[in-house]
Amino acid sequence: MKPIITISRIIVGLLFIFSGLIKANDPLGLSYKMQEFFEVWGMTSLNDYTLALSVVMNAFEIIAGVAILVGWQMRLFSWLLLLLIIFFSFLTGYAVLTDKIKECGCFGNCIPLKAGESFMKDLILLGLILLIFAFRNKIKPALNTRNSVIILFFTTVFAFALQWYTLQHLPIVDCLPFKKGNHIAEKMKIPPGARPDSTVISFVYEVKGKQVEFTADSFPDDFNDSTYKFIRRYDKLIRKGNAEPSIKDFSLKNPKGEDVTEQLLNAEGYKLFLFLKDGYKEGDWTTYADMIMKDAFNKGIPGFLITNVSLEELYKNPPQVFNRLNPLRCDATAIKTAARANPTLYLIKGDQIVEKWSYADFNAALRKIQTLQ
Repeated sequence: MKPIITISRIIVGLLFIFSGLIKANDPLGLSYKMQEFFEVWGMTSLNDYTLALSVVMNAFEIIAGVAILVGWQMRLFSWLLLLLIIFFSFLTGYAVLTDKIKECGCFGNCIPLKAGESFMKDLILLGLILLIFAFRNKIKPALNTRNSVIILFFTTVFAFALQWYTLQHLPIVDCLPFKKGNHIAEKMKIPPGARPDSTVISFVYEVKGKQVEFTADSFPDDFNDSTYKFIRRYDKLIRKGNAEPSIKDFSLKNPKGEDVTEQLLNAEGYKLFLFLKDGYKEGDWTTYADMIMKDAFNKGIPGFLITNVSLEELYKNPPQVFNRLNPLRCDATAIKTAARANPTLYLIKGDQIVEKWSYADFNAALRKIQTLQ
């Protein structure tokens, strides 16, 4: 039995470390996924706390994975992991049963799993953790207490430091559709070979006090308007397709309300997109941004301020750099995907993303702009 328990510990420990690291690479991604669940449940008041919850959960997964591998405090961590996997199983099971959440974010955006795949993964983990839980008192630590505490201490520091870095400087591994090198216009199209949804038109009528439903090609033989009372018509989904573009709802509108997305992406040459979500925030980034836009203007590179708030509100008391930018409105969800830091700057050539920088790296952006010919 001991080899089975050891193998179970290794699998569970490595999976939790792997899962935590992938999500720690992009804590905002998990935060937005939590908000998606809260919106479905009508608990949007918790949205302000999702980032903190995301950071703590990611760190815990990494710490718990290491603790399971070294066999430290097995009574405590076996209980915590059991409770956590029950909670995860509930979430993924809810997503499968209701079909309201398509992806659960278990492995972040780098390894997108459908709700059913996530649920099966959680059930397997649940079985392994139950085995570990049952024999938790017989598991001996692989290291002495001092060394275990040292390893867990540095694991904790690393787990939180990694997330601080990625929140300040963008994800280390970019798995989003707006990653460097991608063509935005191409990612806005449905990929070749994608399968559209398969639907059938269904009708609901009332006859003899009962509602009956049938499709357009299966009307009852005795159908007539005098005995059948029309209730409603709808499209019934037969088979879910995958005909969705990687980039959705990315629409740029000028102050007149005109959609200029295609015009901008089709324009040749360099351009700068400054993404700013939920309004202007004070910071040293404005000084660097102003210097960047000055150099860009001298090189004939236009700059655009892309935001989700009203331009009237944004320009009430703007920093100097805003006067060097052409303002555009965009959906907040699209900005969340495009800009994991607020603000984020893109250097684009044509419709291809050449570089992207967090506000904390605008000094690097300035050096890049200065070298452009």
